[in-house]
Amino acid sequence: MAEPAARLCCLGWDFSTQQVKVVAVDAAMKVFYEDSVHFDRDLPEFGTQGGVHVHQDGLTVTSPVLMWVQALDLILEKMRASGFDFSRVLALSGAGQQHGSVYWKAGASRVLTGLSPGLPLHEQLQRFTGNQIAKIYQQNPEAYAHTERISLVSSFAASLFLGSYCPIDYGDGSGMNLLQIQDKVWAQACLGACAPHLEEKLGPPVPSCSVVGPVSPYYVQRYGFPPGCKVVAFTGDNPASLAGMRLEEGDIAISLGTSDTLFLWLQEPMPALEGHIFCSPVDPQHYMALLCFKNGSLMREKIRDESASCSWSEFSKALRSTEMGNGGNVGFYFDVKEITPEMIGRHRFSPENREVPAFPKDVEIRALIEGQFMAKRIHAEGLGYRVLPKTKILATGGASHNRDILQVLADVFGAPVYVIDTANSACVGSAYRAFHGLAAGTGVPFSEVVKLAPSPRLAATPSPGASQVYAALLPRFAQLEQRILSQPQGLLE
Repeated sequence: MAEPAARLCCLGWDFSTQQVKVVAVDAAMKVFYEDSVHFDRDLPEFGTQGGVHVHQDGLTVTSPVLMWVQALDLILEKMRASGFDFSRVLALSGAGQQHGSVYWKAGASRVLTGLSPGLPLHEQLQRFTGNQIAKIYQQNPEAYAHTERISLVSSFAASLFLGSYCPIDYGDGSGMNLLQIQDKVWAQACLGACAPHLEEKLGPPVPSCSVVGPVSPYYVQRYGFPPGCKVVAFTGDNPASLAGMRLEEGDIAISLGTSDTLFLWLQEPMPALEGHIFCSPVDPQHYMALLCFKNGSLMREKIRDESASCSWSEFSKALRSTEMGNGGNVGFYFDVKEITPEMIGRHRFSPENREVPAFPKDVEIRALIEGQFMAKRIHAEGLGYRVLPKTKILATGGASHNRDILQVLADVFGAPVYVIDTANSACVGSAYRAFHGLAAGTGVPFSEVVKLAPSPRLAATPSPGASQVYAALLPRFAQLEQRILSQPQGLLE
């Protein structure tokens, strides 16, 4: 799809597990071009399933790095064939699947700086493979010794555009368990526990909004990018999604999908064994946290089928007909072993804190939804999250279409709930971050850069009296959770 000739834009890339995607966003923050290359479908010669190779041990998962390079070639050729005007691109940034590392052989930097515009990338970069740092050092010390640089997927992808090694950004770097997130430097004790000479192979990390350099001459000569096109540091897919959802201080994003995921904006994080804390990709002074809950929509669907005759409208009716706080009845529903907290089974408690075998159907439905959201609030607060007067909740995922579920969410958190279209949020967030990178040197906050982007839609506000109800119920819920956790695991089955 070609675009008006005068449209200046930034590109956002997403190197995810299953595909490479790109969006173009204009100065009015409008997405006007998008495309993707799906690994299994479009590059079958690599023999991936779900974009990866699962090894014989059933545990080791790798991706062929050359596949990502070839996918980038393919997508750029598709853009060129569609008439996309690369000369209008001011800057680009991107996201990479987190927790993957890429190893560059000695001499690779010379290859990167000497790319020929007459050949596609994958014909020139055939020699690089990836795996995990400590493991590769232990199992293949010779390969480690010949490694010149170690990248994350994000900084690897950025290096392809830069034509030289791109630094790891604070956002993705803080997902490595190697970065001191307050001081923004590599933790020497952690580096030493992994492998020797690791700091020089990683290079110094940089703020996520850094302009790391101009695009490589290869792209100027082969595709017509302007020589002044800037490359802004790439980050991880989760930090990029936070940027795409435009979270601000005190906000929380909740993805209500097969698993439920919470993104939190934190000012003063309290790292714990549960959850993940990252440096914020849009404000170097702040942080983001991620919490994952395995029993999400599948659990909601099970209770819907058991207690609401397989009907969402009956399910919603039960939420509307029961009172906030559910008359003191509290439930925990984990048909698969939960991540946060680590427990399994269904546990129901009467107002007197007695464990009971069953609830009436409408009480069961409210107990499930209230319990899911109270757990999210308690564990978010355990990482340092606090609901502020300006807090808003951004809901996405399948269950965000159910207004009655969102009403319970607003009541439990005591904050308004908005819904937002987050299709391609990592990609769009990367394009937003490219604009921010262009402005970051002037100290302009990210929220100012993206103020023209589409606004989320208000879906629910807290009911009168909700804060009092849950102020009393939340501490009790936390105590009951601890009571279940203190039982021998055998009793939880």
